[in-house]
Amino acid sequence: MATIDVIMPQMGESIAEGTLSRWMKKVGEAVKRDEPIFEISTDKVDAEIPAPSAGVLTEILVQEGQTVPVQTVVAKIDTEPAAGTGKPAASAPAPAATAPVAPAPFAPSPKPAAAAPAPAPSAPKPAPAPAPAPAAAAAARPAAERARTGHVAEGNGEMETAEERLRRRSTPLVRKMVAEHNLDLREIPGTGIAGRVTKNDVLGYIDSGAGAPAPSALPTPEQATAAPLPRGPAAPQPAPTGVEPWEGDRVEPWSRIRKLTAEHMVMSRRVSPHVNTIFEIDYTRIAQLRAKKKKDYADRGVNLTFLAFIAKAAADALRKHPALNAAVSGESTILRRDINLGFAVALDWGLIVPVIKHADELALLGLARAINDLGERARAKKLSPDEVQKGTFTITNPGVFGSVIGTPIINQPQAAILCVGSIEKQPAVITVDGSDTIGVRTKGMLSLAFDHRIVDGADADRFMADVKKTLQEFPEAAV
Repeated sequence: MATIDVIMPQMGESIAEGTLSRWMKKVGEAVKRDEPIFEISTDKVDAEIPAPSAGVLTEILVQEGQTVPVQTVVAKIDTEPAAGTGKPAASAPAPAATAPVAPAPFAPSPKPAAAAPAPAPSAPKPAPAPAPAPAAAAAARPAAERARTGHVAEGNGEMETAEERLRRRSTPLVRKMVAEHNLDLREIPGTGIAGRVTKNDVLGYIDSGAGAPAPSALPTPEQATAAPLPRGPAAPQPAPTGVEPWEGDRVEPWSRIRKLTAEHMVMSRRVSPHVNTIFEIDYTRIAQLRAKKKKDYADRGVNLTFLAFIAKAAADALRKHPALNAAVSGESTILRRDINLGFAVALDWGLIVPVIKHADELALLGLARAINDLGERARAKKLSPDEVQKGTFTITNPGVFGSVIGTPIINQPQAAILCVGSIEKQPAVITVDGSDTIGVRTKGMLSLAFDHRIVDGADADRFMADVKKTLQEFPEAAV
């Protein structure tokens, strides 16, 4: 009898955990290979996860609504059920406690329960640290139990949970920030895996005023020098004070994707100094080419949109302006070799950014086909994990809803995001045979939000000028 583990997949390069939002199969039910069996939610994607193999679902280890780290085993499939039965002998779902559960965002990580009961001491110890246990006791405990609780034996014989180790192993940057602001790391609620404190947790803790000194205490010269500069809005709080629902109001708790999106947006505004530049584009040439070629593309199963032309112009310009296709790492700039375009897709339940890899290597037809395909599968929750990660530049298109233009927030850790406004026919002054006249042109706005730490205004404007030129002089041979 073969048993296959079903794991929580990695749904993005910066995603460390996911919420199992719905089981689509029950224990004891037969499943087919690649048949969706559960649905997950992260800050990047809501997706239906297929079965890795055909068989019978024998165990569910993670219940609906639970959040667990990636690579966690969430269920088991028996690929060889007992003959003559549709269910294996052991079909009861395992208790929820058997799956490691990561803490919800904005909430401190609770200390895990002891892995095995120990004899009660004669008097309680006031020290909060766990009492040391001999290595022999750990060895005597069943391996499955040790794996479940995450306890590991240290060289000195003391026991330490995996959660405590991760919390202790905060990054050097976090430890430096904690030291500079005279904070206690143990008092800061962690939103990372197993309650690990991240940079954003420290910034949110500082902005909330929880770590501020008493008003009567004057800062030392060293503290004054290390004081942080004013920042943007504080991180979202779990329960804003002073806001009460009125009679007739409907209160809708945030979903996990909404919570993490809010956190990501606030973090981006705090981390990157956003600057925006806006260009007006004459799309008349594109409108003419699109009208001429649209039927040919439709016959090949592709909808030729303005967005495909814009994506092509942006991808070509990024090769000439690598500072826009970059990321910040500490005090260094990473200039990405690959040009991977992300496209913001609005969903009924949130926002998702699927990515077209090596977009600069695709012709207009290939880009149009990829945009159509990713958009349709994003709405159907059919995207694979690889299709929502490793983006290097993002395009968002609120113009489809009628927005003239917007100033979007950069999708971290990228350096820029391009916003497409509505495209409409407008009266304009045009020159014909040396004389000015009023004519009808198809026009719209493009805006670029960029990280001013690594992109200068001149670089951003040169990039936008090249995009504009390509769109207004698009060669027919490239369509």
